[in-house]
Amino acid sequence: MHYVIPTTWGPTDITRGALPFVFANSALQAGDTVMLMLFHDAVTIALDGAHPKMIPFGPPSRFEEIFSNPNAQVIVCKPCAEIRGIEEHMLVKNASFGGMNDLHAHASRPDAKLISF
Repeated sequence: MHYVIPTTWGPTDITRGALPFVFANSALQAGDTVMLMLFHDAVTIALDGAHPKMIPFGPPSRFEEIFSNPNAQVIVCKPCAEIRGIEEHMLVKNASFGGMNDLHAHASRPDAKLISF
């Protein structure tokens, strides 16, 4: 199964921001692949050095597990990032800029399930 997970939550509510990463980690443990699409406030999670400082209240932090897993792809909304002064070279190693066309391509896969938080 390929899970497609768009999210908008980030440091303004770290616990909500962490939930898609917790789910993605569970999917990866089950042998699935995942694509997280970060929009709005969530784009800041992908800034290099930011996620280790984000500690959710309750669920475990799974940011690093996702950013370092070869079966996880993290796409950062380019317009959402650029309006915040974020450039692609500022992102963690396993994240890249993209947009709605990328979300559509992943969600259109025959093996895809879309999970939204």
